Order: sequence, then structure tokens, then C-alpha cells
Amino acid sequence: MALKTQFSNFDFECGTDEAGRGCLAGPVTAAAVILPADFSNSILNDSKQLSEKKRMSLKPIIEKQSLCYGVQHIFEDEIDTINILNASIKAMHSSIAQLTITPNYIIVDGNKFKPYNAIPHQTIIKGDGKYLNIAAASILAKTYRDLYMEKIHEEFPMYNWKKNKGYPTKEHRAAIEKYGVTKYHRKSFRLLPEQYRLDL
Repeated sequence: MALKTQFSNFDFECGTDEAGRGCLAGPVTAAAVILPADFSNSILNDSKQLSEKKRMSLKPIIEKQSLCYGVQHIFEDEIDTINILNASIKAMHSSIAQLTITPNYIIVDGNKFKPYNAIPHQTIIKGDGKYLNIAAASILAKTYRDLYMEKIHEEFPMYNWKKNKGYPTKEHRAAIEKYGVTKYHRKSFRLLPEQYRLDL
């Protein structure tokens, strides 16, 4: 099923989404995108449905063809302080604040959001597979976060963030058990299954 351009009839509808919410390390990253009304792309879809190669090929297309976009990381210390839900919403708000056009409607992937500057909004479960502007935001959030994780992989290659991007894979958890935690790990998360004891 083809994705719809937007949800509302407003001229400057913004789609927003986040990436990295379930990770053990690294930031949660959100993006906000306003697309032109006539935007179309046959490949663009929910970032989770696309290969890394396709996501990376879409990144410059979205950056060039969108009316405007914003991307924001919220890092581990803040996630641990305000919790991952609040950090995700803050990242979305901050990415919207970067837009050079003020949106007059916001659509959000998922079911949790807080009002932003009294702009009307709608949460849409699996919205990144339904609307192009949310899908575009999901691509930017995912690609910007992946590039960041590849960068910090060079500092701590034993965790293989280049591949797992900080998600709780068996390999990642085995590395945490062996090497302990880094400054990039989220200390408020359950980094290991309960049978392990971890000194934080």
C-alpha cells in the first residue's frame, strides 16, 4: 500500500519520529520533516522495512527535497535523568524547533507525545508505514543515529556498535559482561539479564 503524503489538510504538516529508544548505549535520536505537498518517492517507507543501503540513499534525497528538516540527539546522561519516554519526546520537540518553517500541524509516530507550542498534533501508531513525512523523519533519525554509533564504535570497538548500533544483542550483552560499561551506556537500563551482577 502506497504511503499517503500527509494526514491533515494543513500546508506545513510536520512528521516526527525517533530511533534508538530500545538501545542500551548511545543517544535517542529524533527527526522532524516537512515535505512539499507534491512529494513522492516509491522507495520511502518505515526505516525498519528498508536495508541500510536504501536508508542511506534516501537520506540526501529527503534533505534536499524536503521543505525543511531537523535532527536532535538526546544523550545517555539525560536519558538516565528524565527517562527514555521523556527523552524521546524532548528529542522530537527539539527537532521540530530546528525547522525553518513553523509547522501548523504535527503527526507523530507512536502513541505518546506532549503538545508542542500549542500546535495541533496527532499520534499515529505505525505512522512511519502510513505517511511519507513520518517515514522521512524515521529515515533521518535512524541514519543520523547509525552514523553516530559508527563513530563511537571506533572508541570502543569491542562492543561492535558499528553492527548492533547499541541494541541489546547477545554479542553486545556478552561484551558488557566481559568489559563492563562505558560512558555511552544508559545506566538506568537493564544492561544484562538479571542473573548477572553489574558494577555501575
